[in-house]
Amino acid sequence: MDGVCAGLLLLLLPPVLASVHGQLSTGGCTFNDGPAACDYHQDLYDDFDWDHVSAQEPHYLPTEMPKGSYMIVDSSKHDPGEKARLQLPNMKENDTHCIDFNYLLFTQKRDSPGTLNIFVRVNKGPIANPIWNVTGATGKDWLRAELAVSTFWPNEYQVIFEAESSGGRGGYIAIDDIQVLSYPCDKSPHFLRLGDVEVNAGQNATFQCIATGRDAVNNKLWLQKRNGEDIPVVQTKNINHRRFAASFRLREVTKADEDLYRCVTQSERGSGVSNFAQLIVREPPRPIAPPQLLGVGPTYLLIQLNANSIIGDGPIILKEVEYRMTTGTWIETHAVNAPTYKLWHLDPDTEYEIRVLLTRPGEGGTGQPGPPLITRTKCAEPMRTPKTLKIAEIQSRRIAVDWESLGYNITRCHTFNVTICYHYYRSHNMDKVDCLDMDPKAPKHVVDHLPPYTNVSLKMILTNPEGRKESEETIIQTDEDVPGQVPFNSLKGTPFEDKIFLNWKEPTEPNGVITQYEVKYNSIRSFDPAVPVSGPPQTVSKLWNSTHHVFSQLHPGTTYQFLIKASTMKGFGPATTINVTTNISAPTLPDYEGVDAFLNETATTITVLLRPAQAKGAPISAYQIVVEELHPLRTKRETGGMECYQVPVAYNNAGSGGGSPYYFAAELPPSNLPEAAPFTVGDNRTYQGFWNPPLAPRKGYNIYFQAVSSVEKETKTQCVRIATKAAATEEPEVIPDPAKQTDRVVKIAGISAGILVFILLLLVVILIVKKRRSYYSYSYYLKLAKKRKDAMGNARQEMTHMVNAMDRSYADQSTLHAEDPLSITYMDSHNFSPRLPNDPLVPTAVLGEDLVWHHFQFTHE
Repeated sequence: MDGVCAGLLLLLLPPVLASVHGQLSTGGCTFNDGPAACDYHQDLYDDFDWDHVSAQEPHYLPTEMPKGSYMIVDSSKHDPGEKARLQLPNMKENDTHCIDFNYLLFTQKRDSPGTLNIFVRVNKGPIANPIWNVTGATGKDWLRAELAVSTFWPNEYQVIFEAESSGGRGGYIAIDDIQVLSYPCDKSPHFLRLGDVEVNAGQNATFQCIATGRDAVNNKLWLQKRNGEDIPVVQTKNINHRRFAASFRLREVTKADEDLYRCVTQSERGSGVSNFAQLIVREPPRPIAPPQLLGVGPTYLLIQLNANSIIGDGPIILKEVEYRMTTGTWIETHAVNAPTYKLWHLDPDTEYEIRVLLTRPGEGGTGQPGPPLITRTKCAEPMRTPKTLKIAEIQSRRIAVDWESLGYNITRCHTFNVTICYHYYRSHNMDKVDCLDMDPKAPKHVVDHLPPYTNVSLKMILTNPEGRKESEETIIQTDEDVPGQVPFNSLKGTPFEDKIFLNWKEPTEPNGVITQYEVKYNSIRSFDPAVPVSGPPQTVSKLWNSTHHVFSQLHPGTTYQFLIKASTMKGFGPATTINVTTNISAPTLPDYEGVDAFLNETATTITVLLRPAQAKGAPISAYQIVVEELHPLRTKRETGGMECYQVPVAYNNAGSGGGSPYYFAAELPPSNLPEAAPFTVGDNRTYQGFWNPPLAPRKGYNIYFQAVSSVEKETKTQCVRIATKAAATEEPEVIPDPAKQTDRVVKIAGISAGILVFILLLLVVILIVKKRRSYYSYSYYLKLAKKRKDAMGNARQEMTHMVNAMDRSYADQSTLHAEDPLSITYMDSHNFSPRLPNDPLVPTAVLGEDLVWHHFQFTHE
């Protein structure tokens, strides 16, 4: 028993798995894996696409919407009338089948979410009209509908689901669980095969549709043309309790009605659609060309029938000539057996319409009359010219004119032409002359496509085959219209820091008298992040004769968009847009008047207080400290209104061939000066590639502080003098020039080497003296040792003084460090320091004296 159950489970497993993966059968889909898994396609030419909701992924839908995977359209995201189409694969069925599906139209408000339409396209033909649709909210629960499609192999068909948005808020259209079932629909009737219908043109055609299904007689029925036309039902008749017949009649069909037709029934539970049947229309023969006029006289017309070339079906068994007065109501018909025919007893100066009739065998075989020959018997020249034109209506681009009704008593001919000619001149490129043929039966005619505010000359011309009469010219001025655009090439904006000068020219097409200009402007972006760029635009109105305006109180470094348009009495024309960017301003430095920026001063340095600047139009790019040497022959620079130092000059280039009176001691990034901080000029450090050397004590200096803003190709600098260092009056302590440190180090090394050589020589001398002590006295050795000791002491004192002086020259350090200093002291570079007598490196010099002294004492004793 367990084995049997397991076998049944395995047999049922494939359909279950197929259901899990979303495809029940060919054409069906549960949308668990989206429409692509079921070979469904979004229409490439609709307005938007259906969205897929997956049960395994979070979604944005309201909580009232059903759970699971399905296709949906949020109508609130689309404009009214926009459509999304989901196409099922093409299907070829061999037997009766049914397509059913779930749908819902949900809304949280009273607005309608839109319309769900279903189309059935056959053999990749036109979509035609929907075979089923539903509009308005249906609730939050799924509803089910059926499609009974009676299209079988070898024909194929395709079902299309279309969601049409209504533009309401919070509306949704959804479909789910589409199934193609291999048995008839339960709620929608199935149509039997619809046969073709053949009739003659001009007769009535009748289609009879027979369907099977319960309660189908109360459904909506119509006959659908493949190209979209729907024909209502004429009569419905019950055949039995499960079958009924519906009749549809097409009246006086023509070749234009020849198409494919099918039967459609619809209820709220679904729809049934039959196969397409063809309407065949046999066209009775009709001449292609009108009769040809061979001769004309006051009372006759000689014609040739021209019945060899026809439209429609033959054969031709009868030819007839039909003629009448164009102004009369009677018609006469004459049978003709010859290719030519002469019409007798006609009125002179009268217009006639002559046609040829052809007949083929069978009922309704007489075709429509062929093209008419409209001709006339001989007539005289018109009696007079038309009366002066009457102007019925004047607009900016059109003029409507009236004229009197022209009859036979004026034209003296039933065939005549009325032409209205006009011309106008605006410029070399707009000089136009044209004539328009008018309907002589209409009392009014419109001359359009005219330029506004222009003098237009009009006249009427009456002609018949025998003569021509013209009316007098009437000059009319068209009304004003809104002007064209201000020429973009004429717009020119000249920027300044806080204003923009904008000028323009009058529109090329003023279309009237310009009354004023309106300029709307607002900022759209700025180099300065502190400048607000969002806000409503401002409006400036200018008089008709104004062609420029200065827009002031603007932000520096800001791009402004200007929209300028002109106006006539009819209103404003389209606007022309231009973007202009104001120049950036130099940064604003703090006012150092009355503020003590001086903090400390030494012989070679001066410490000042640096305070951050305020950006105007562009962020601060850098701060610069400039040192200017005071020269007695140069004019002293003033702090107010002075020109800043634009060209950066390094210290090494200031005193060389360039001869610059100043140099850049430092350049600091804005991040190094978020708030006020001290800075030491002359601290012997390097800042952003600029060396800040010690100041010369006997020279005077001006210290300047600069702030630089730079953006794209524009740079602005602001500067202020923050300190002055006077030249020292006393002799300063000698401070080595850092540029000559290498030479001094070499000299000191040479002196040290000389001292060591001297000590070695002294030791050699002592050894020699020891061997020859018998030749010298004690007093002589004592004097000699004292002299050597004094020499060593002087050398040691001179060397110590030099080292101490070098240490003092680099004792001062800066409080702002942009980079590690490049210069180092002599003692740092050579690891030199004074040694004590017990230092193992010193005994050669210092202890040597003691050894000599003790040696002398020992010898003496």
